[in-house]
Amino acid sequence: MANATIELVNALRETAHRLRNGANYSWGHHGACNCGNLLQVVTHLSESEIRKYAHTANGEWTELAQQFCPVTNAPLTLVITKLEALGLTPTDIHHIEYLTDREVLQNLPGGFRWLKRNKKEDAIIYFETFANLLEEKLLSNLHININTIVPAKKTVKAVEEIIYA
Repeated sequence: MANATIELVNALRETAHRLRNGANYSWGHHGACNCGNLLQVVTHLSESEIRKYAHTANGEWTELAQQFCPVTNAPLTLVITKLEALGLTPTDIHHIEYLTDREVLQNLPGGFRWLKRNKKEDAIIYFETFANLLEEKLLSNLHININTIVPAKKTVKAVEEIIYA
């Protein structure tokens, strides 16, 4: 699964928000499909610019992510590099395009079910669930040492003041 980052969580949420609010969605279009919409958020490129980059190689996003080579400096590397910098792997890109990550699907509201890769509403719920799952992972890894925030002598009193305020 993707490396949980605040940037990735925000990008997934923004993609879902844009789709929910009328962003163009066309699964067969490199710039307006699941990955294309995420890339619009991440790169600030238009769907036609993303499509142009994607057409410098052959295949769907699944194949494009697998063929990615950071040494070639082909234009496509820009968009794939952006996704990887967020914490995604080629496998994650495949799952986003086809809405198939089992961990995301198991955490869908209402429980596990298969989603349709070319259905806008399914893409929205997938992006939202993926963001929620990654956010939970971020929060579970968050460790706060109260002594680093409040000096040791004042810890109990400070905590009581926060709790009973």
